[in-house]
This record gives sequence, structure tokens and C-alpha cells, in this order.
Amino acid sequence: MWAGVFPAVTTKFTEDDRLDHAENERCFALQLEAGVDGLIVCGSLGEGPMLSHDEKLEVFATARKIAGKKPVLLTINEPATRDAAALAKRAAKAGADGLMVVPSPIYHTNPDETVGTLKAVAAAGGLPVMIYSNRIAYRVDVTIDIMAELASDPLFVAIKESCDDIRRSTEMINRFGDRFDLFTGVDNLAFEALAVGAVGWVAGLVCAFPKETVAIYKLMKAGRTAEALAIYRWFRPLLDLDVSTYLVQNIKLAEVFAIGTNDRVRMPRKPHSGERRAAIEKLVKDAIATRPELPKI
Repeated sequence: MWAGVFPAVTTKFTEDDRLDHAENERCFALQLEAGVDGLIVCGSLGEGPMLSHDEKLEVFATARKIAGKKPVLLTINEPATRDAAALAKRAAKAGADGLMVVPSPIYHTNPDETVGTLKAVAAAGGLPVMIYSNRIAYRVDVTIDIMAELASDPLFVAIKESCDDIRRSTEMINRFGDRFDLFTGVDNLAFEALAVGAVGWVAGLVCAFPKETVAIYKLMKAGRTAEALAIYRWFRPLLDLDVSTYLVQNIKLAEVFAIGTNDRVRMPRKPHSGERRAAIEKLVKDAIATRPELPKI
């Protein structure tokens, strides 16, 4: 159902901590102009847990306006299943093409609870679901056996695999074939995941470097792996910024220099300062100075 590069877009704020609709619109448009295949709003990188339901739907509305015919997914990452289901219903009414669902971001569900939560949210929204499996950040592992329990429900169409073990991608394909659209959700494992059969990439550094991200994906799908690998090797130090407790601050700071935006975040996060900020600034500026020429695809 879904394939390609789906940016997990950042959310832009004004100086007084309101949604910056104009800047969100501009930044989302840069993604579409680079050729991404869809947008995912209000995820971890989009500071979804720091947004109210109304704010999430406002961000979604901006993305929906910009995306044209390409799909826009709203992330459901609520602590309580009841609230997640309520937001799923509102997302469907607002015209979402699908949902990316985090099973439980605070309480660490057991397998039975994980299945029950995912089914409840999917049923409430009635929309296609991409399951976000991230045992590193959220300590809930959507295992192969859990996916088997969900396989009979047609609403579950995709998985964003972020378990940090590339072997899981092959295990998923061996068990289910193409039953689920397999997306990688770890930027610095993207080349590896695409090489073993992932059909999509939920990307983070794409927010700052959309053309390079799209080029890697398209080259991999065209079988031009050596060209993709050359770009990936240049990109890799930047992609490591996605795998961090500070991924939001990291990527927003990269955006400052790459696309000329701001790095405002919502508290309790604060923008980087001091040595950490200086190190990331140098990393990003050095990468921009050595940016590879992208081949025609």
C-alpha cells in the first residue's frame, strides 16, 4: 500500500511557543519538492507527545494541504488507549490517509496488551495502520509473533521497524512475504534495510537533506547500489544524529544550516548549546561543504 521515503517531519514553533503554520508549510513543501512519497506528522521527531490533540490535527491539516495526492499519516502516541482511540477517530474525520501507531509510549505493555491496544486504536480510526516498533525508545517490542497475531486484520498494512537489529527485516520478510509494507525507521541502517528488502524509509535527516535521502532510496530501488552507497557513506555521520536521545534538537539544528529554518523546541527540551551545539554545527557545515553531486535517476 505504501512505499518510498516518508519523512517524519519536525514541527515548527513561533518564539512564543505556538505552532508556526507558515514555517511548517514551507518546510513540508521542501520535502514534496524533493520527491518524497508521503509525510508522517507528530511522531517522535515531530514532538508529538508535547502537542495537544488540537495542535496535532492543525499540523496534520497543514501537511494535508501541501501533500496533494500523496499520503499523510498522523502519529498516534498517547499514553492511554482510550485517548489514542479518540485521536484516531478525529484523524479519520480530518481526512488522514493512515495512522502510525506507537503501542504504548509510557506504560510498557506485555504482548497481549500490545495486541489489544493496537487493535483498539485501529478499530476506532478505521484507517490503514503503520505500526511503530521501537523497543529502544519505547521499550515495547512488536515482535514477529505479535505481527502474526495482527496479520489477519486488514487495517494493519505496514510496520516501521526500529528494533535496531537488521536481522529483523529479513525475519519479517521470511515469515510474512509482502503481507506488511516493511519500512526502516533507523536512519543509519537505511541502506542495509533497503538492501535486504525494505520497501520504505521513515526518515529523519531527510528534514534537512531531502534530495540526498530520496536519491539513496531511488538508486537502491533501481539496483544502482554502488552509487547509493557513495552518497550513504557521505551521509552516515549525519544519519547518526537520528539515533540519539537528542534526535529532535540534533535534526532541528541540522535544518538551521541546511534549509534556513529555526531550531525551536518545546520544553522540557531545550535547543543545543555550548560544546554539543558547536560539534553538531561543525558536522553539518562540513557535510554541506562536501555535498556530493547527485546522479540522474
